[in-house]
Amino acid sequence: MVDLKPYRDALAMPGLRPLLLVAILARVPVAATAVAITLHVLDLGHGYLAAGLVGAALTVGSALGAPLLGRLVDRRGLRRMLLLTTVAEALFWGTAPVLPYPALLGAAFAGGLLTLPVFSVVRQSIAALVPPARRRQAYALDSMSVELSFMIGPAAAVALATTVSPTLAMYAVGGGIVLTGLALLVLNPPTRTQDEETTTEQPPPRRRWLTPRLIGLLAGGAAGTLVIAGTDVTVVAVLRDAGQVDWSGVVLALWASYSLVGGFTYGALSRPVSSVGLAVVLGLVTIPAGLGSGEWWLLALALLPSGALTAPTVAATADAVSRLVPASARGEAMGLHGSAMTVGVALGAPLAGAVIDASAPAWGFAATGLLGALIALAVLPTELRHRRSDAATATSTPTAASTPVRS
Repeated sequence: MVDLKPYRDALAMPGLRPLLLVAILARVPVAATAVAITLHVLDLGHGYLAAGLVGAALTVGSALGAPLLGRLVDRRGLRRMLLLTTVAEALFWGTAPVLPYPALLGAAFAGGLLTLPVFSVVRQSIAALVPPARRRQAYALDSMSVELSFMIGPAAAVALATTVSPTLAMYAVGGGIVLTGLALLVLNPPTRTQDEETTTEQPPPRRRWLTPRLIGLLAGGAAGTLVIAGTDVTVVAVLRDAGQVDWSGVVLALWASYSLVGGFTYGALSRPVSSVGLAVVLGLVTIPAGLGSGEWWLLALALLPSGALTAPTVAATADAVSRLVPASARGEAMGLHGSAMTVGVALGAPLAGAVIDASAPAWGFAATGLLGALIALAVLPTELRHRRSDAATATSTPTAASTPVRS
């Protein structure tokens, strides 16, 4: 029997419910971005490589810009960053549909630098709204909301592009992102707790909080999204090779539903689980998924273990990062977290594609799963050592929980 009380306690935190609602709506256009850009570039008469280059330019720009925008939040506040990025998004999406391809490629990189960091903002705000004891459930809910958004966004973009036009799909995605920025400006979620707001603490030097342990956690998170992105690409390739590509949407929707169940279960656990350990297991259970490549329903079953670990891996990584950094540097740290997840996606998809082209579609699962597991395994001993040290410290200081501590 799943205990729902931790979730009820988390949702009782003032401000969390509206934040999660805005997060679901905000991520729908973000989730549709890649599909909308791909279909638009194809409509211009270019191929998939050209479309991939535009997506890569946007991704690289976003990965570079996210920590800088997080630092801006730490030093100048959330609203200034939201105003800057919302205006930048309006300029990019207002002009992108009419730009020739070379200009679009350059604009994508520039626009990526000032991409509205929805994921980082939401996760930073969760750390401010929810006490540490209930933060795991809040991040689990957040990860489940991501799955819902990605189940809706790409499908909506495809439907709009195919029934009306890719250009209109581009404008719709851009309009949705701008509305997201405006909604966040109105909501203005907190980025620090009330106690943290009353301090005059300035962000400490990066070398004080960007520790080897934090870098390891970010690497583990990148390993997880590398596996997830590789799985996404490989599913379509495997079904296309089997002549069952029409079932791709069903299989991907089932995979996402497994993630929803896994995220819910993770949040209901009585004890936290290592995010790096989850990334290791995610990679390992993805390796044999290609054994189900003969039939769509068999592939859907083979993806059950990896799907169930997708949301927990993302949630556990965000939770761990939020706990390791001081509040005055949380914005930049969550920006780095967003960059790490983006880098994983940027590596996983082309790696799977290259392996599929060089061998057979099913090997895409094995390649990305193995690489993700190896990356996470490399940092797992360090993380486990720190976790044992943390547990020993907590055991030796039993009164710490009742003593007010300023972060």
